[in-house]
Amino acid sequence: MPADEQTPYDVVVLGGGSGGYACALRAVQLGLSVALVEQDLLGGTCLHRGCIPTKAMLHAAEVADATRESERFGVRASLEGIDMAGVNSYKDGVVARLHKGLQGLVRAGGVEYVQGRGRLVAPDTVQVGDRRVVGRHVVLATGSYARTLPGLEIGGPVMTSEEALRLDHVPGRVVVLGGGVIGVEFASVMRSFGSEVTVVEALPRLVAAEDEACSKQLERAFRKRGITVRTGARFASATPSGDGVTVALEDGTTLEADLLLVAVGRGPATADQGYEEVGVALDRGFVTTDERLRTNVPGVFAVGDIVPGLQLAHRGFAQGIFVAEEIAGLSPAVIDEEGIPRVTYCDPEVASVGLTEAAARERYGDVQAVEYNLGGNGKSQILGTQGFVKLVRRTDGPVVGVHLVGARMGEQIGEAQLVVNWEAFPEDVAALVHAHPTQNEALGEAHLALAGKPLHGHA
Repeated sequence: MPADEQTPYDVVVLGGGSGGYACALRAVQLGLSVALVEQDLLGGTCLHRGCIPTKAMLHAAEVADATRESERFGVRASLEGIDMAGVNSYKDGVVARLHKGLQGLVRAGGVEYVQGRGRLVAPDTVQVGDRRVVGRHVVLATGSYARTLPGLEIGGPVMTSEEALRLDHVPGRVVVLGGGVIGVEFASVMRSFGSEVTVVEALPRLVAAEDEACSKQLERAFRKRGITVRTGARFASATPSGDGVTVALEDGTTLEADLLLVAVGRGPATADQGYEEVGVALDRGFVTTDERLRTNVPGVFAVGDIVPGLQLAHRGFAQGIFVAEEIAGLSPAVIDEEGIPRVTYCDPEVASVGLTEAAARERYGDVQAVEYNLGGNGKSQILGTQGFVKLVRRTDGPVVGVHLVGARMGEQIGEAQLVVNWEAFPEDVAALVHAHPTQNEALGEAHLALAGKPLHGHA
């Protein structure tokens, strides 16, 4: 039953992205009354400006590459060009169908959906226009925004991923500033669409949060694809000129481009939300919480990209469910951040779960690692991809990290996350029969190798 100012909701959720809507739907399932406040579109960044549209573009890029390379498979097809209007129509269609389904879920679920800009004005109150929405518990889920660098103005040929998703043409030369997940995904798309691409990354390697072996494999693959990779290169300035932009690096190098894509990460959307005035503790803009996602203000929780840690839609989604169950008194198990799978959807894909080899050595000292090369995997040879499965285990103990590089390896992370989260020993997995010929077999072969009985090549 709808609440009014006198009858508080059990839960008021501020933000309708992955974390917010998951929290709202699970809370209603558990019999709680819920108001969900969203100023823009239900589904948030992930559905409208992040995961879904970028992955749709990456799939279009894969189709372009498959067409371009079709003769190696004995198929004569020709790539006449990239129709960005068509790509955008396909991408927007996917988003629209998912958005419609999500709106239906929220309506059918009994969530009171409040459209408008919400602001926290008291520990139990969100102000939306003239309306005060009061809740026994408030969940902050306001998400993130595309960061830029000081002095780097977004506009014209200088854009973030959000503007790049609306490109109506394929630029000839693209400089991607940032070699993290978003940067390498867009670099991959633009190269597949025919752009000359240079990635500029200040850190010593691409996807620096991943295992070093993954970074090296990705850099090799990018260079083979004709993508220029400049690591250890610091940005100095960008000067738009005419239809293009001149990018200067600190070492004096200048790069001419038609487009500068700024992909230096995402910041927490917590400014001017009323958090500080109400006393919610922030650290560099992020909302600090305990492991049960409670803020320092009683009754106020936070989920998703505003909470320090991995900025991943599925993390926010899991946190939203966790908080709903916590409020309902179910005392759910704390989410283990290290057990959350991570996938970068460039070509080749990079997927991982658990600890890198370096992190495992630091924590446990005595570890074993093995790399199984996809050259020994039948399905990977059929697909024409290169890469590896890398496993890290505590010596004579369970597998604590799985790292995958290669086409479609994101689809293999499901088994990998079970292995790591269930603390499986290589011998446990080696005893399981993996279907042939699948890329999934590579996981089985890698565990066989780590269990001391390799049958096919591993590095």
